[in-house]
Amino acid sequence: MTPGLIIAAPASGTGKTTVMLGLLAALREKGLRVQPFKNGPDYIDPAFHRAASGRESFNLDTWAMPGAMLDGMLAAAEGTDLVLAEGSMGLFDGVSAPGATGNGAAADLAQRMGWPVVLVIDASGQAQTAAAVAQGLARFRPGVRVAGMIVNRIASPRHEALVRAGMAEAGLPVLGILPKRAAIAMPERHLGLVQAEEQPALQTLIAEAAALMREGVDLDALVAAAASHARPASAQGTRPPGQRIALARDAAFSFVYPHQLHGWRAAGAEVLPFSPLADEAPDPTADVCWLPGGYPELHGAALARADRFRAGLRSFGETRPVHGECGGYMAMGTAIVDKQGERHPMAGLLGLVTSFEKRRMHLGYRLARLKQAIPGHAAGSAPRGHEFHYSTILDQPDAPLAEVIDATGATVPETGSYRLQPGGGLSTGTFFHLIAGAS
Repeated sequence: MTPGLIIAAPASGTGKTTVMLGLLAALREKGLRVQPFKNGPDYIDPAFHRAASGRESFNLDTWAMPGAMLDGMLAAAEGTDLVLAEGSMGLFDGVSAPGATGNGAAADLAQRMGWPVVLVIDASGQAQTAAAVAQGLARFRPGVRVAGMIVNRIASPRHEALVRAGMAEAGLPVLGILPKRAAIAMPERHLGLVQAEEQPALQTLIAEAAALMREGVDLDALVAAAASHARPASAQGTRPPGQRIALARDAAFSFVYPHQLHGWRAAGAEVLPFSPLADEAPDPTADVCWLPGGYPELHGAALARADRFRAGLRSFGETRPVHGECGGYMAMGTAIVDKQGERHPMAGLLGLVTSFEKRRMHLGYRLARLKQAIPGHAAGSAPRGHEFHYSTILDQPDAPLAEVIDATGATVPETGSYRLQPGGGLSTGTFFHLIAGAS
């Protein structure tokens, strides 16, 4: 296997993503082929990884993905020099109960793959105490090996000297020291980072992050610290929802996991993108339509004006399967109410009416037992996914699609829904984004 490292941290907000992007770009400049991955269900960071590395980044999720699927994803690293996987939240942060392979924490992925951890430590507001935090992380689980520290947000040479003294006392290698650099901070919005395609100065941000890594990190020592376990050759593929898949793809429908698209194509399916915001309808030669999540609530008026899209989707759905995830599910419904309280008509394949005016966060892993088949997954099967949105349901008159529980086993009221169309089509939707199927 290609040797790898996990870039992790004690918590969110330490500068981990900036370090990840800077390392990808700096190592690429040195001529190394680096394969990026993202731990957990984040569907925004992989696009930033792709921009910095020049390679598609994929999610690795121990709660949702069975072991054979995780192993199969490593094929993306064949022929590369190094794997860099970005952690999520804190190193040991996951759900309370294990799922398919683990609890979703970056530490579970590190232990399974044999990838040493590089900790990004935010030293603002502390000095030697940063070493105590790092030492606690390094000793917390024997099967997780910490290779070294990149210490971020150093205020002065004196601050650096104190931090280095603490790390030396704890016996922890320092791979990099980074000064405060507020200009590289990434903007955020209600569902996390602004998407890569919405960043007009993205390449400038990446170049600045790469320069920061070249100046402050021992890149050769970092690469030398990489390692991995030998993994079995068995792999589990992704079953596509059809042979020819019409896929909504624009600023309103952009949340689709890269491993899903990669898996569909690897299985021989053809993906046919179309843009609802450009008033495009799904390709009439496709045999299934898939509407991923995104920000339809930010584009309600534009989607309501997209008559060709809405009529084309209704016509398509009369005779063929259409499936929507979160925002795509909302767009399949009767209407969306935006944050100003204005109601916008949607496609009407389902009776769902949702509101962004009445905000309530829905967040977490989901395990569904399907009452009705969805494209690529039979009735009775148990796919795993992740839900993250702020919309509330005003009306859902159709039949529930599944019994849904969260990672603790608690029942989730957002069951999804389905409708059999008069012409034989099947319209289905869920609020969770599919990560992996299971029988």
